[in-house]
Amino acid sequence: MQNFGIKEALATLGVKSTNPGTSTGKNWLRTKGASISSYSPVDGKLIGRVQSTDEKAFGKVVEQAEKAFKEWRLVPAPKRGEVVRQIGEALRKYKEPLGKLVSYEMGKSYQEGLGEVQEMIDICDFAVGLSRQLNGLTMHSERPQHRMYEQYHPLGIVGIISAFNFPVAVWSWNTMLAWVCGDVCIWKPSEKTPLCSIACQNIIAKVFAKNNVPEGVSCIVNGDYQIGQLMCSNESIPLVSATGSVRMGKAVGRTVSERLGRALLELGGNNAIIISENANLEVAIRGALFGAVGTAGQRCTTTRRLIVHEKVYNEVKSRLKNAYAHLRIGNPLDQNNHVGPLIDQLAVKAYRDALRKVKAEGGTFVVNGGVLSGKGYESGCYVKPAIAEVENHFEIVQQETFAPILYLIKYSTIEEAIELQNGVKQGLSSAIITTHMQEMEKFLSQAGSDCGIANVNIGTSGAEIGGAFGGEKETGGGRESGSDSWKVYMRRQTNTINFGSNLPLAQGIKFDI
Repeated sequence: MQNFGIKEALATLGVKSTNPGTSTGKNWLRTKGASISSYSPVDGKLIGRVQSTDEKAFGKVVEQAEKAFKEWRLVPAPKRGEVVRQIGEALRKYKEPLGKLVSYEMGKSYQEGLGEVQEMIDICDFAVGLSRQLNGLTMHSERPQHRMYEQYHPLGIVGIISAFNFPVAVWSWNTMLAWVCGDVCIWKPSEKTPLCSIACQNIIAKVFAKNNVPEGVSCIVNGDYQIGQLMCSNESIPLVSATGSVRMGKAVGRTVSERLGRALLELGGNNAIIISENANLEVAIRGALFGAVGTAGQRCTTTRRLIVHEKVYNEVKSRLKNAYAHLRIGNPLDQNNHVGPLIDQLAVKAYRDALRKVKAEGGTFVVNGGVLSGKGYESGCYVKPAIAEVENHFEIVQQETFAPILYLIKYSTIEEAIELQNGVKQGLSSAIITTHMQEMEKFLSQAGSDCGIANVNIGTSGAEIGGAFGGEKETGGGRESGSDSWKVYMRRQTNTINFGSNLPLAQGIKFDI
């Protein structure tokens, strides 16, 4: 593998100092939209600029996508899968420079940047197999000489609104499935990580050109929330998949539902690990540590609460305090470091505010937080991971703070632990660390975790693409990636065929003339 520096990575990916931010595939549109500057949280330096999409250009993109859909939907699904297979091969080729750009623009560790690109590759592989398995059911009819079955047809334009914390992977979860389903996509990336979208479109465009894929199957519209509003209110876009905050998701859901469109929402998480008295503490500490400080606490699946049995509480607290003392915070491109920066100064402010609220509500810090300064921390976005002893009902504990703050909560019975785990408005990911079979099964039962993801003896983060990803309650109820998540990207149709010479009616209804 070639050792790319950031300048070499940008050049390899075709990302320049000034980039158009609106694309219908091979073509890039010049617009009159405002310029978006992307500064790296790693060192505070300007990486490049992107021209945002204006309303006129957005209309052109939708028009081109509609035209492309009419052609793309007629391509046999396995042929669409073949194009996606080639995209997976291209991503393997560009894995290192794209992973480096993800790390530099977003701030996650280089290893996590590479892991995110690997998720893209994995979903391509999954989608290739799926392209030959878009199956419906055959049912028996109650009427003689009739046959019933169901089939799935391409839906249309899929609008994708992605968040900064996974600037490429979540887009690929949606896009690769949508493409093999015969849909076309319009992607609005986060305005905090716009250059990643430019790099992805450049990679995709080469594959599409080679396969004569119609212009408009892959579109990008860069910009702020106003572009998202245009997408959500446009009746030509039957499905909007949005990843982000609960506040954003409620706005998206409200706007899309008003026109009776579909909204696939992946929103906040307030994830907990229950550490039982029967836990393997080596597994527990490792899982909690990575879940709490990985990506500097900026994952939707970040471990935010540790619900620890009273018999092992003090030992867990002591071990965590010792582990936190050995964390290395710094440039995420240096693979010796464990924790990189927060995305920007707004995130730092939210982190500081949360620390103050913990104290105000009576919490006690086991590991103190703080903002780092000096050499290596010039961006002002580096913070110390903190641990606080709290009560689950604290207002700040009930909220999701996108920062590395871990809350410790004590419990005495498994029923109490599950009640604490479920006692928040979010319902994304959850976990229990235990060697006790009855505790495992209770946690996974209908009386257990109310989250969309429930793990045993692993942490809350690190989902694989083979399973459906998503959660309940204020997490939004959407499902992406594996299992049968593909069905939301398709139009379902039930068919009844009469191969006889008479017309019997269902339910035995008589209608004689």
